[in-house]
Amino acid sequence: MKQENIRNIAIIAHVDHGKTTLVDQMLKQSGAFRENQQVAERVMDSGDIERERGITILAKNACTYYEGVKINIVDTPGHADFGGEVERVLKMVNGVLLLVDAAEGCMPQTRFVLQKALQQNLSLVIAVNKIDRPDARIKEVIDEILLLLMDLGATDEQLDSPMVFCSGRAGTASYSPDVDGTDFIPLFKTILQYVKCPEGNPEAPMSLLCSSIDYNEFVGRIGIGRIENGTVKVGQDVSVCDYHDRELSKRGRITALYSFEANGRAPIETASAGDIVAFSGITDVNIGNTICDTSLVEPLPFMKINDPTVEMTFAVNDSPFAGREGKFVTSRQIRDRLHRELLKDVALKIEDSSTSESFRVMGRGEMHLSILIETMRREGYELQVSPPHVLTHEEDGKKMEPMEVVVIDVPTDYQGTVIQKLGSRKGDLVQMSPLGSTRMRIEFRMPSRGLFGYRSEFLTDTHGEGIMNTIFDGYSEWRGEIQGRSTGSLVSFETGDAVAYGLFNAQQRGTMIVVPGDKVYAGEVVGYSPAGEDITVNVCKTKHLTNTRASGSDDALRLVPVSRFSLEESLEFLAEDELLEVTPKNLRIRKRILDHSIRAKAGKNK
Repeated sequence: MKQENIRNIAIIAHVDHGKTTLVDQMLKQSGAFRENQQVAERVMDSGDIERERGITILAKNACTYYEGVKINIVDTPGHADFGGEVERVLKMVNGVLLLVDAAEGCMPQTRFVLQKALQQNLSLVIAVNKIDRPDARIKEVIDEILLLLMDLGATDEQLDSPMVFCSGRAGTASYSPDVDGTDFIPLFKTILQYVKCPEGNPEAPMSLLCSSIDYNEFVGRIGIGRIENGTVKVGQDVSVCDYHDRELSKRGRITALYSFEANGRAPIETASAGDIVAFSGITDVNIGNTICDTSLVEPLPFMKINDPTVEMTFAVNDSPFAGREGKFVTSRQIRDRLHRELLKDVALKIEDSSTSESFRVMGRGEMHLSILIETMRREGYELQVSPPHVLTHEEDGKKMEPMEVVVIDVPTDYQGTVIQKLGSRKGDLVQMSPLGSTRMRIEFRMPSRGLFGYRSEFLTDTHGEGIMNTIFDGYSEWRGEIQGRSTGSLVSFETGDAVAYGLFNAQQRGTMIVVPGDKVYAGEVVGYSPAGEDITVNVCKTKHLTNTRASGSDDALRLVPVSRFSLEESLEFLAEDELLEVTPKNLRIRKRILDHSIRAKAGKNK
């Protein structure tokens, strides 16, 4: 039975192709907000980190109405590291709006999300976005989209998918690239005409697949999913089962039910087949669980999420400054926080390690784990983390490692440097194609570990003009050793306050990352040296006074300005024998063995 008054649609695209901005305009033009209502830009990116970085991390639900039809919209992340979010939310929808940038064209994540949508046989509406960019190449991008669809084995029906041409920022859409649009009416009409309406029988026993989880301190876990059949009511007794865990069987009660309105939630008493709702009352509900009527307990199929590819060790901070800056510092507090993250992040895995003070945390990529570290840091947690490592496994007696497809857009002047650097990191050049007269698009396939520590080097090599995108591309046989960073560390010899005199002497050995007044400890990394080995320096050394010379009688000391490392840059910088100390106030890179003499002995033995 078709529910003609509902459409469920996910917006999918590569990172920074304009998904969230487009949803903003859809909500505004459909009258979701009052005329005088103050609405933030990119209203769907509600998290602080999302707003600061301009990226979507968690999939968000919204709702709008057009010509009496309720359109449930799911805004999905674009970064490959959050691909677990995209995979599961596609189970809630009947169609996808594929956004492609009119200048950048089809990128790695475009291929990934489109492949997932085609596999589930979802209705497809294609929107070529940012057509008002001065470097837009609309005709070429249309050809790229059709080639990608054929490459992914699309059906004839999917190849005939409608195409609209949008400017998300201006809030305009048209059926032809040669006609300027005035509003989003062509987009709304195309969605209503081509996206299948959900099917389900409101009279049948209720079944609902939980595709997403939210967490609230007051009510605990909140499940989000689409009602496949039947009607759900507040106070209803339900059964919980799971397609991949046949032994799971428990009872619960729906204590609260919410529908999505604009970009918020509104409590409701009842909802029926086809609608996307949020519910609370089942304390340990999980992604992939089926909530069903007690009279018919039958789990709904759910796609298994891809396994993590990168791991890091999170441990209790044991530096000399431990416990001074953080609010939560014990292993119990860190463990509880990590397991709480599992409640809503389906792509994350956590295991206890060999000691009670540390934990193995596994995710989809460096960014996936760095966002978790940054979130914990802002909440007041203090911890130390190891360098990232890839997760390997054995197949037919061979060691297999995760691979990435790397797509790079770079000015032609710098392409030689990029090809040489990625070649030395075991990258295979797949193809090269010119973008206009001054830029080149280069595609590599290479081990995931070959990219560790490369992003900042890449920006330096391309003078900030290069664009690099990556996506997971299965496993291949281990490629052998890859050379790590070429610089050595400048390591503090003693504990104290960094002073200008000590820094002035130390900066002749390399580049400093601390400034006068910073508190440092023995074994902390205070800079890096072009020499490929570690050098011990004393940045706490003060000028000795004599009866013939005052401390200020010499020329003023000229210190080279330092650039502070961000969290990602710190993780990229880490050598195998180093850790990153993370506190709410500071990021400190340190040696695993702090004592200089013990460290020197360990180095000789190695």
